[in-house]
Amino acid sequence: MDKKNGSQRQVSVEALKAGDRAEFALFVENYSPAIYRLGLRMLGNEQDAEDILQDTFIKAFQHIQEFEGRSLLSTWLYRIATNEALMLLRKRRPDTVSVEEPIDNDEDSLQEPLQILDWTNLPEDELLSTEMRAYMKQAVEQLPDSLRITFILREIEDLSTQETAQVLNISEAAVKTRLSRARLLLREELSSYYEERVKGSVYGAQ
Repeated sequence: MDKKNGSQRQVSVEALKAGDRAEFALFVENYSPAIYRLGLRMLGNEQDAEDILQDTFIKAFQHIQEFEGRSLLSTWLYRIATNEALMLLRKRRPDTVSVEEPIDNDEDSLQEPLQILDWTNLPEDELLSTEMRAYMKQAVEQLPDSLRITFILREIEDLSTQETAQVLNISEAAVKTRLSRARLLLREELSSYYEERVKGSVYGAQ
């Protein structure tokens, strides 16, 4: 069973290709939450996410005959949704970098950030606070597009490295490189957020 389909009944690709309306309705029902969530995380706007959701299933319906089963059905759908979101981003921001463009693999660019704090000194409720989650969301949104989309697919949507590579049409090595960069940038960004809290915790204990 397609792992993105959870415990719901698996959609029959054969029935979809045969034009079975009930099967297509099940297809939409099963995958709409994930596709809407992806659109919202990529674009940050509920109306845009709704548009991406609608356009993704229209494209899927139009091109289901082209699905050859070389990937999971969910991976194929994620790729359509990602492409639709990127097209919308490019219309609004012509300078948007294509996620398929290579990123320099210079080892120097993968070095650890200089300012990394030890977050273990903070109480758990601080780490899980609403404020912290909002700051984390903002930090993810500020990542460069190619890194942000890779991070969303791999870490938030929980696609495998192989699936993420298929969605973005890049190599698995490129996925790993981009994910490493995204994590380092996020760690560096969040370190500044926690700096005062760590200091406050230390001084408060004195």
